[in-house]
Order: sequence, then C-alpha cells, then structure tokens
Amino acid sequence: MQNKFSGDPYAPAEDTYFLEDNLVNEKGKNALDIGTGSGYLTRTLSRNFLQVIATDIDFGSLVNQNKKIKNCICCDAADALNCKFDLIVCNMPYLQSDEISDRRVDGGKEGVEVPLKIIKSAVKCINDSGKMLFVTSSLANYEKLIEESKKFGLDLKIISRKKLFFEELIIVEAKLK
Repeated sequence: MQNKFSGDPYAPAEDTYFLEDNLVNEKGKNALDIGTGSGYLTRTLSRNFLQVIATDIDFGSLVNQNKKIKNCICCDAADALNCKFDLIVCNMPYLQSDEISDRRVDGGKEGVEVPLKIIKSAVKCINDSGKMLFVTSSLANYEKLIEESKKFGLDLKIISRKKLFFEELIIVEAKLK
C-alpha cells in the first residue's frame, strides 16, 4: 500500500452531507471522527457532544483544513487511541482501486480493504452502549464489508440509503455484540 498524501483535505461532498443528515440528532459525552479531512463532520458532532476527537492519516490535511478544529490527532484510523466513545463516525474511502494512490477515496480492490482496516481499528474504541456510523457505497462490495465486519464482534445494519444517478450511498450502524 502506497502512502501518498495529498495535503489537501477531502472536501465535503454528497457522502459527507448524507452522513451528517444521519448524525445530527446523535448526542452524548464523546465522539470520534475517523478520517476527518476538512473537519466538516467534526464540527457537526461538536454541537451535540461534550468532547470530539478527530483523526486523519494525512498531517497535511489536518494542517490545511479551511476551518481549524480542536483535538486533531494524526494517526491511522483509531490506532493511536486508547479510549472509548459514545459515537464513532467515518466517511470511509470506498472506491474500488487496484492500488491505494489516494487515501482519501481509494478503498482497495473491492472497496473494502481499507474500510475493514478502519473498522478493526475503531472497534476497541466503541463503548458498551456506543455505536459507529459509516458510509459505504454500491460501488464497493458493501455486502462483503458488512459480513467481514461481523468477525470483529459487531452487529451491523443498514440504517439509510440514498440513490444518486451513478451509485447508492449506504449508512451502516455498527454496535458491539
């Protein structure tokens, strides 16, 4: 896997706004935004959570956010964290790709390899009554993503779908079994 970093955060797009629509009513003490990019979802979470932490693998993205956010950690997914969250969100890279040349969007051969790595990293950070919400797409093998994620001790269900002209966006909720 290549480690090409852009230095430019992932700009909010249809998938970001769709995930935002599904988390605006979520409330709690603490939340985690994995792969924060521009920080858009982190700012949304900050309205309803006392503490929000954001991670991104690309330090340049964190530095170049158009609206700076607090509590940013440069790391791969949740690998550097040893704490629990009420809610974890991630607008994952899910596009099918032969190689990971753009970590903001490339998800691996079936669009699930990178998302599975992120989910595996996040599981240890979900508190007993918490959950994770993430975006995937019909462009990825999302059925495989859901089935493989169950091996991490999660109950998963699709909670929302949005049809676009070229794909269907899917929000998945994951809770500990």
